[in-house]
Amino acid sequence: MKRRDFLAASASIAGLALSGCGPDALPQGPRFTRGGPIRWRNWSGYQHCLPQQRLAPESLEQLVDLLRSAKGPLRPVGAGHSFTPLVPTDGTIVSLRNFLGVLSHDPKALTATVGAGTKLGLLAPQLDALGQALANMPDVDEQSLGGALGTGTHGTGQKLGALHSYVEALKLVTPQGQVLDCSRTSNPQVFEAARVSLGSLGVVTEVTLRNVPSATLKRRLWIEHFDTLLERFDALAAGHHSFEIYYFPFSDYGVAIAIDPTDEAVRPRANEPDDVSVLDALRHLRDFTRWAPGLRRWLINRLAASAPPEEGVDIWYRVFPSARPVRFNEMEYHLPREALLPTLRKVRETLESKHPEIFFPVEVRLVRGDDAWLSPFQGHQVSGSIAVHHYHLEDPLPYFADIEPLFREAGGRPHWGKMNTLGAADFAALYPRWQEFLDVRATLDPEGKMLNPYLRKVFGL
Repeated sequence: MKRRDFLAASASIAGLALSGCGPDALPQGPRFTRGGPIRWRNWSGYQHCLPQQRLAPESLEQLVDLLRSAKGPLRPVGAGHSFTPLVPTDGTIVSLRNFLGVLSHDPKALTATVGAGTKLGLLAPQLDALGQALANMPDVDEQSLGGALGTGTHGTGQKLGALHSYVEALKLVTPQGQVLDCSRTSNPQVFEAARVSLGSLGVVTEVTLRNVPSATLKRRLWIEHFDTLLERFDALAAGHHSFEIYYFPFSDYGVAIAIDPTDEAVRPRANEPDDVSVLDALRHLRDFTRWAPGLRRWLINRLAASAPPEEGVDIWYRVFPSARPVRFNEMEYHLPREALLPTLRKVRETLESKHPEIFFPVEVRLVRGDDAWLSPFQGHQVSGSIAVHHYHLEDPLPYFADIEPLFREAGGRPHWGKMNTLGAADFAALYPRWQEFLDVRATLDPEGKMLNPYLRKVFGL
């Protein structure tokens, strides 16, 4: 393998942790029909099902009729970017692919009402054309807005909340066909439950978001000795609008990414190395050095130390996300802020002592707390998040089984869309408003029409 290939891998390894979201990595586009069963799977291929129906209503009226009459369990589906079995059902899958775009906006209040089926990557330029921007944005913009909100999806920044924390109002269609307009003053309990609901209350069709003015952002990426990066972590996190780090397995280095508003002229990010090539390089490196683990560390250290920093300046929605074609499965937990770095050190030790097969980096982010009932960040001023990833063609369970206890010992809550082994008793202990959510869910869906087997386990039903 040529040295320049390894340098390319080192320069872009930070982005690899959230790779897998480009169109080339997705399974063939979903087909929605009123005919016979068609298999559904998520984009990593780990979750799949053969529902009796896959429907895409074209109007609110059609959706109301569908919810009243369709065979259950009935599950809403977005872009298929969750790793937990939230969608699989032998009943009906409902797509909101026809509930799209900005429906209305308020230029003074900087709010916009948006169809819940809109993918973030399509929503962003529409908002920008109105002079608005999402206050925060995840690295993956292929997700639908409804799916991202339903699972508590987030970006990074200790002063920036998850997407659901910017929801001002929403429209929910219940399994009984009721159409509820919800906000903090209208149906407030349903609103607090529905901001993060796992699609268990019904179907959210539109959302009003509180946004910020459109802005130009500067993104800096650099590689640094990992121990030094941890020593500087608190200062760097406090000093930047958006900040995250990645740890290179079996090396002494990590990557830092900082994003800040700027008045500088646009200088788009350079073309990043093709992630398929990077993945192949990292896999070959892992396989080639199985007989000499020290050589693996030496090679990665040498190449990481020589990789130059990167900078780019662009419109906000071209800075936060990255198109990635490599698939993986993922576990992510959100931890009390004070437990973040001690737990990260334990994750590193466990990974390097037990799992030489790992070549995906470990991702570390910060998220401002909020008060949504099932928000993983509920009750915290700031949460720390650690995500571990495993190549989609290899079994992730042994690795995740060794890492998850470290997260749980720290009092972590799993990302609702990422793999975990928790059940109803665990969630009841982690969420102070758990019973209130269950009460609202039972009122809106007394027959459990929205509950597949996984959600019945989650709610203890």
